[in-house]
Amino acid sequence: MSTSAPPRTAYTTRRTKETTITLALSLDGGLLTTVIPTDSPLHPTLHPSPFESHHASQYSPTQSIHIHTGIGFLDHLLHALAKHSGWSLHLLCTGDLIIDDHHTAEDVALALGSAFSTALRPLTGLARFSHAYAPLDESLSRAVVDLSSRPSAHLNIPFKREKVGDLSTEMIEHVFESFAQEAGITLHVDLITGKNDHHKAESAFKALALALRGACTRTGGMEVPSTKGVLF
Repeated sequence: MSTSAPPRTAYTTRRTKETTITLALSLDGGLLTTVIPTDSPLHPTLHPSPFESHHASQYSPTQSIHIHTGIGFLDHLLHALAKHSGWSLHLLCTGDLIIDDHHTAEDVALALGSAFSTALRPLTGLARFSHAYAPLDESLSRAVVDLSSRPSAHLNIPFKREKVGDLSTEMIEHVFESFAQEAGITLHVDLITGKNDHHKAESAFKALALALRGACTRTGGMEVPSTKGVLF
């Protein structure tokens, strides 16, 4: 990212009777210290950290990722999404997992989509369209993205198992749908080939990550990437 380009960041909270979510996002990586309020549960000075020694935590000078939803495989998929999108993402969710995984998975995707939309605007000087393929061993997925402001998700990711870890496989496509809804993007994700359900899901999230990274690439100008002249 150019040093003169404005940061593309967002901080959001989402609270319902079913989930409490706190989220900080930078689409261009880097540190999130200036994005997170000092009284936030995500603030790095908080001790003990809710992310300490968590499996979905990763830090480098260019990227900071800390994710804790209470659903291990969802954490794993979101970690892959953030890593390969080039994002820095801190996300903490407390949900009603005593019921099932639906509310947590859906609400996390909605909150992430909302933060993505906020961080990305204004929709000027962007590539807008991108596609990507991502393999994971025998599995191969393709994702195609349009930063269209017209929410739409078209998915073809068949699974054999009811769950991977503690995440229902039916929720995986719903996560994509919920993210696209709040992000305001058109999204196509297709499994091309695959046998292992873990590999299928992870290759799909990695393909989405790479497609989002391409679509969000700055062109160096301020033009609106649309013949209409606007992208709301």
